[in-house]
Amino acid sequence: MDNRLERRHARTMRIMLGSVGMLTIIGISLAVLVALALLLSKTPWKTLRYFFIGPMQNTYYFGNMLNSAIPLIFGGLGVSLAMRAGSFNLGGEGQLYGGSFVATICALFLAPLGFFGAVVALVAGAFTGASLAGISGVLRMKWKTNELITSFLLSNAVVLVVNYLIAGPFMDPNTNLIATRTIPESFRLARILEPSNLSSALFIAIVAVMVIHFYLYKTKHGYELRMYGLNSNFATYGGIDPRRYQVIPIMLSGALYGLGGSLAIFGTYYACMKEFSAGMGWNGLAVALIAKFKPAAVIPAALFFAYIESGARSAMLHSDVTYEISSIVQSVVFFLVTSTVLQQIGATRRRSV
Repeated sequence: MDNRLERRHARTMRIMLGSVGMLTIIGISLAVLVALALLLSKTPWKTLRYFFIGPMQNTYYFGNMLNSAIPLIFGGLGVSLAMRAGSFNLGGEGQLYGGSFVATICALFLAPLGFFGAVVALVAGAFTGASLAGISGVLRMKWKTNELITSFLLSNAVVLVVNYLIAGPFMDPNTNLIATRTIPESFRLARILEPSNLSSALFIAIVAVMVIHFYLYKTKHGYELRMYGLNSNFATYGGIDPRRYQVIPIMLSGALYGLGGSLAIFGTYYACMKEFSAGMGWNGLAVALIAKFKPAAVIPAALFFAYIESGARSAMLHSDVTYEISSIVQSVVFFLVTSTVLQQIGATRRRSV
């Protein structure tokens, strides 16, 4: 009984130390933001006021902030799932973009099928992302190629191909935008918190987090996946098929990216515009890093990133700073969450516990 209490106490302390570490990173990042405002803005207090309060000032801004977090949740889930299996999926940009394009085209052709057609289009978008990521998994399984490199290179190629298709064969001639035709109104997700762009895709994202968490921590395959990610040689010695967890997790990662992009079309954009998703894949990686690849922590991490972007946009509109201030703060977050110094400090504290 005493050993059980000691283990529970140690686990609680590790969670608390991890939370303190995340709060430290957020605090440093926001301190950098304050310093930038003081240095770069002629009206720093006005800039800071709109940055911190702007995303909450009305329903429109708040809803749009939540809406921008939705693809980040799917991206963070995708990266976290792959990393738990020891795979590195850097192809999120292409998987999200390619999946959204395929879902849009399917929606245009399946318009007569109504709800069933919308479901098929979303599945097609997720399948596209899974297929693109699966190529890297198969190459790793067959020839031990580095999936970090292959997923990144394939993603870059997919972005160029989709750009050509949108600007060429599938471009809508009736709009000034470089985009496809808009999907049918019957395929569009319901809006919530109007007049913002927030859609019911938010609930799908929350359900996805719950499903992935349950899969990783409550199922046999999820346990095997995590064991393989921690030590592939030990897992193979224990009877776990390595081929399964070299391909399936990265495919599921791509599927989440593809589904996130498809829902962005169905809930926000209603057409696949050229490079509308630029940066979403990399921001999903940042969200996963902040969450330390834990599905339950992906939602607050995505909201934090969305808050930074929304605050920067509000400050840009109402003061004299540019939107790039958010990129600087995000870069600081990237640096801190990957900092070996902070990791060593955290490890030392955990050992002392």
